[in-house]
Order: sequence, then C-alpha cells, then structure tokens
Amino acid sequence: MATTTEEKSVMVVGIEDNQHSFYALEWTLDHFFKNYSPSNSPFKLVVVHAKPTPSSVIGFAAGPAGTVDILPAIEADLKKIAARVVEKAMEICHARNVNDAKVEVVEGDARHVLCEAVEKLHASILVVGCHGYGVIKRTVLGSVSDYCAHHAHCSVMIVKKPKTKS
Repeated sequence: MATTTEEKSVMVVGIEDNQHSFYALEWTLDHFFKNYSPSNSPFKLVVVHAKPTPSSVIGFAAGPAGTVDILPAIEADLKKIAARVVEKAMEICHARNVNDAKVEVVEGDARHVLCEAVEKLHASILVVGCHGYGVIKRTVLGSVSDYCAHHAHCSVMIVKKPKTKS
C-alpha cells in the first residue's frame, strides 16, 4: 500500500564537501530507496548541508586586524562550496531516480544544524558519514557523527566508507 507524503517518515542525510558524506548519501539511496518508486518510497528524504560561518572558518588565530577585509571573500567561497555540494547531492539523487529529495543549506556548525533539522522536521532517522578518524583526531577536530549519535532525538545511522585495499 502506497503512503502519501504526509504519512511518510522523514529521513535526514547530513552532507558536507567530502567523499565520506557523498558515499553515505549513495549508500542510503541504494539501501532505502532503490526498490521504490517516488510515490511509494518509505521515507521523505531531506538532505542537509551545514554551511560554516565565515568567522568559524577564520578562527581566533587570525586576530581582529584585517579580518573584516577577508570576510566577504570567505563568504563567497563558502557559498560556492555549498552550491557545489547541493548540485552533487541532486546529481546523486537523480542518478538513482530519487527526484523528490529536498536539499537544504543551513548556516552553522554541522553538529547543531543536523540535530536542529531532526527536531524541526520530526525526522525518524539521521544518516551521517564517517571520516574514520582515530581517537586523537576525533578529540581535536570534534566528531559530527559522535555528537549526533548522542544528541539527535532520533535514530542515527553512521555510514562508513569501506577502506580500499592497496
């Protein structure tokens, strides 16, 4: 029995500009949408890209002198990256015949953006990619997937890209 869009559970896939995120999107489409037509797919798919703020990219090391001059250039670069991420995500969805996916770009820290998207959309599942960082890198850089696994108010699936054999 086909369900209507209003009755479908929402699945949020968090993406950023890296191979791990795009692999997670591809994996999700292949495993959750492959055998369904858009009218009877089990989920409403929302792909969310968190665009960093220019000030978060600069960080505190740059200092206040000259920072104002480079903010517009950084903002322009971040917008280009976001547009590229959205375009690639839509290409991946269309290539797998998922034409009703919604892609959103939200400014902010990815951890908070994804958890807030889950709340706002009443998502039943959040899918994120995994970089495969070790403990030290995760501690220093912070892990979006780890944060979401502990703070998102829904099930969280962390998709790891298989390591290639040399």
